[in-house]
Amino acid sequence: MVKRLALFFVLVMTAAACGGDDGGVDVEGAWARPSPAMSNAGAIYLDVTSGDADKLIGASVDASIAGRVEIHETTMAEMGEGEAGEGELGGAMVMREVGEVALPAGETVSLEPGGLHMMMLDLSTPLELGQAFDVTLEFEDAGTMVVSVEVRDGAP
Repeated sequence: MVKRLALFFVLVMTAAACGGDDGGVDVEGAWARPSPAMSNAGAIYLDVTSGDADKLIGASVDASIAGRVEIHETTMAEMGEGEAGEGELGGAMVMREVGEVALPAGETVSLEPGGLHMMMLDLSTPLELGQAFDVTLEFEDAGTMVVSVEVRDGAP
């Protein structure tokens, strides 16, 4: 009987150690804004928490939604920053692609308007209020995770 209990305990602890929770990554509140009729771009916002330090390194959506997804950050431009002719943008908000988003262990990182976000480019059709679609997130260590995104007027 003791051997059976010990074996059961080992099996339970092994299963718990294996997880099955996408490497300890939790994603909440995924949403996108409706896009204007002639727009070919849209943004995805969400909160992501990783139990272990990790990085969000990419994302994708079905081709029926958009051609590609890039991780971007909106920042304040500095005088003289950027390519020739952009110096007059000093003080304006600019958007730049970033290769990855660091996810410190146990901390929630928000992808939100005016900061980090995922930009969908080459939209097939404008995003409409109430629409839902999936985005596949790619993490350096945790692998991939599919998250449902709702098109809404504001954060959930």
